[in-house]
Amino acid sequence: MALEMDIGDLGLFLQQEFPQVAEDFSVDHLDDTSIRVRLKVTDRHLRPGSTVSGPSMFALADCAMYLAVLSRIGPKALAVTTNCAIDFMRKPEAGRDVLCDARLLKLGRVLAVGDAMLFSEGHEDRVVARASLTYSIPPIAAG
Repeated sequence: MALEMDIGDLGLFLQQEFPQVAEDFSVDHLDDTSIRVRLKVTDRHLRPGSTVSGPSMFALADCAMYLAVLSRIGPKALAVTTNCAIDFMRKPEAGRDVLCDARLLKLGRVLAVGDAMLFSEGHEDRVVARASLTYSIPPIAAG
C-alpha cells in the first residue's frame, strides 16, 4: 500500500494534534514496510535508577504504531489503540535515545495489527522491549 503521509506530514500532524508530546518523538525513517520512531529521552522519561520508564517505552511503541497506521491511511486522528501487549526484556542503555522499529502485519478496513521492537540508539542487536498492537480505524464518513 502506498504511503499517504511522509515524514514531514507525520511530524506536522503530531505538532497539530498532540502538541503536549510532539517534542518527545521524531520519525527517523519511513518506507512502505516500516517506520523508525525516536523517543528523545530527557529526565522526565526516567524512573529511579536512571533508566527509561516502562510508560515512556509504551508511549514510544504506541506512537510508532499510530504513525505507521497514519502513514498508510492518512491523517485520521480518531484511529485508536484497541489492544497492546508489551514485553520489557532489558534496561535501555543509560544516556541514549530509545528507538522503535514498527511494521504493520495487517491493514484492514477497520483494524490494523502490527509489531514493534524497541532498542537503545546504537544497540539495535539488544532489543529492550517488544510490543504487539492493534488499532481501530475510524469508518469513512458518508459524504
